[in-house]
Amino acid sequence: MNILLTSVGRRVELLKAFRESMYRAKITGKIITTDLKRSAPASFLADTAELVPRIDDPDYIDQLLDICDRHQIDLLIPLIDTELHLLSLHEQRFRDLGVTVLISSAAVNDICYSKKKTGLFFQTIGVKTPKIYQLDQVEDRDFPVIVKPNQGSSSVGVYQIKNRTELNFFASYVEDSIIQELISGQEYTIDILVNFQGKAISIVPRSRLETRAGETSKGTTVKNPALIAAAKYIVESLPGAIGCITFQCFLQSDGEIVSIEINPRFGGGYPLAYRAGADFPFWLLQLLAGKQPQVEIDEWEDGLSMLRYDDAIFVKAEATGSASQFDLQDVAVGGRRRTLVART
Repeated sequence: MNILLTSVGRRVELLKAFRESMYRAKITGKIITTDLKRSAPASFLADTAELVPRIDDPDYIDQLLDICDRHQIDLLIPLIDTELHLLSLHEQRFRDLGVTVLISSAAVNDICYSKKKTGLFFQTIGVKTPKIYQLDQVEDRDFPVIVKPNQGSSSVGVYQIKNRTELNFFASYVEDSIIQELISGQEYTIDILVNFQGKAISIVPRSRLETRAGETSKGTTVKNPALIAAAKYIVESLPGAIGCITFQCFLQSDGEIVSIEINPRFGGGYPLAYRAGADFPFWLLQLLAGKQPQVEIDEWEDGLSMLRYDDAIFVKAEATGSASQFDLQDVAVGGRRRTLVART
């Protein structure tokens, strides 16, 4: 079983989780990564790391197909929002190579990549979500409001707006912006594993106690039946959800749940759910083998907290240099040797 993690970046903990799960399942195979930069930290823990062009490059899909062919990839897992829709459109080309792409349908990715379409989806299925305003609809009593990109991630370009002067500026400053009602309450991210038939098999709410660059840096698993039920209803209402789905919401003081957004991929805070016992990598390997994991939807540890801190990988300077400087480089990391591949 060879696995390809694309746009791997800093997802060191996720890569380790897959490696640990493969070991426990007695599955042999390699973990290959791709990234735009050879300095991506997680690439140094892969068996082989490949450099690829930007996702909007016309050759991006062809290069991924070539990597899958050369490394005999069985499972491809995309990790950033911007490539989800693109991969969903080309899924059959990978399937023809014998590669399973862990990707939801094009319809799901279309809904989730647009904040406006996500809000409309929530309304259509009867789920409470923040109101979206047109610029001329915002009245003085509506402040503060939120201005953010319609298509964005990691909380980039999100601003809390206190008055009309700020609103007029940021509504034009933020490209393709939306204006949204400000919601208060405890924020949760919920990790959901969905099988290939669109049914949720594990759901882990985790409170977002502190975030950094839009990613949970401090959080706690919370076994809240209402949050679990809401997440199950939402993902099973999506037209073709598969794999790890990340759902964000606010739990207000009166118990009402306000749904914010959906990301059809592994979230940056998933390692907390993994350490709590929600072994998505192992269960995915079971699903690929045609087996249904025998787990309860809330079979994980309640009240486990994650407190993240900075760590580092140390390598020779040439290992992160320009791709034009070398073709093949062996690098020792943590007592193991792995191969870093780059095309000139």
